[in-house]
This record gives sequence, C-alpha cells and structure tokens, in this order.
Amino acid sequence: MPARGPFQERLGYTFKQPELLELALTHPSVSHEQGEKLANNQRLEFLGDAVLQLIISVELYKCFPDCDEGALSKARARLVNKEALAERATAIQIGPELVLSRGEEINNGRERPSALADAFEALVGAIYLDGGFTKVQRFIHTEFTESLTHADAGRHTGNPKGELQEILQGKNAVAPEYRLLEMEGPDHDRSFICAVRHSGNELARGSGKSKKAAEMTAARAAIDSLRAKGKA
Repeated sequence: MPARGPFQERLGYTFKQPELLELALTHPSVSHEQGEKLANNQRLEFLGDAVLQLIISVELYKCFPDCDEGALSKARARLVNKEALAERATAIQIGPELVLSRGEEINNGRERPSALADAFEALVGAIYLDGGFTKVQRFIHTEFTESLTHADAGRHTGNPKGELQEILQGKNAVAPEYRLLEMEGPDHDRSFICAVRHSGNELARGSGKSKKAAEMTAARAAIDSLRAKGKA
C-alpha cells in the first residue's frame, strides 16, 4: 500500500510522486518551529488556489449560461471561500494527516479552519503537478458536484440567512429561528442538522459540516420552498 494509502483512497487519487502529497500536508508552522527554512505547503497553496478558481469558474460558466459576471463571481466566492474549503477538507479528513509543529498541535491546529482550507488548496496544487489538468479537474468535480448542483448562481445571494429574514419580515416582524436538531460523527468528521422555524412552523432543514453551514443550507432550502409555493 502506498504512503498514506487510506487517505489516498479517500481522495480517489494515488500520487506518483508521494513527496508532493507530503509537502501539501506540511503546515508552515513546522518551518517556524525548526528555526530554518524548511519546505511547507504555502507554494502549493498558491498554485492550488489558482487551479481551483479556474476549474470552478469553468464549471459555473457551463452550468449557468444566463448569469452575468457578477452573479458568477458571487457563486464562485461562495464555493471557494475559506469556510467552504475547510468543510471540504474536513469531509476528506485532511486534519489527521497534517504535519504540524508541536505548538500548532497543542493549539488544535488540526481543526483550525484556515489550516484546513490552505491544505485543501495545497492538495489541489499537488494533484495538478502530479497528474495534470484532467486528473485535478476530475478530483475537483467529484468534491464539488453537490455544491455546484445547489449553487443556483442566478438566484441565491451570498447570505441566504439574511435573504430569508428579508422575505419573512416582509410578512411580519418575527425573525426566523434556527435550531440544532442533530450532531453526529467523530470530532474530526462531524455532521450537523439544523431546522429553521418561523412563527411556530418549521420551514426547512439543512445539514453541513458545521452548525453555521447547516443553518445556511436550511435557509436556502426554506427560500426554495417559499418560492415554489409563490410566497417569495
């Protein structure tokens, strides 16, 4: 089995150059702690960010032919912001694989959203260098299929909770209420389910890798439901 075999299986990609995978998972804190300039994932993060932006842009361009530049840019920002990338990193369990300094380890660096998001971008850069554009495009498409399906660039704003509140408060002054219903899974791969209610009625439910993400998904689902019923 190759180095980090179970992790590579989760990725659906096996590295020909495993040193690229190790580099992608090496946090900059390692360099700082050693007091010397050791290689870390920052350069791969830079590359991966550009590759990710390009491929997501192409997917959105194809999926939403009637949307203008502004709507496409907002949709892309929602898909590749640090919070969204940290959720993708959590889903494939990057955290336990990170190479951290002792200080970063003590300070819960494996769960830090910024470290997870940066490592995900570095991983994209590593796959691009190791396997080329087609391979990394396949990886990103697999990871973002569900998100792209629900991107709805023509209708959703970057703040579905705010949009839902505006819709509901146009009818009465009562604000929507979000409730955490379930929380399951181990600490490194936890899932949340939330419901959004208004005036005593449940409007929709949503799930995500954080409570905030679950609330946003619930808000989007509520907006879709209200629009389907002609109430928004």
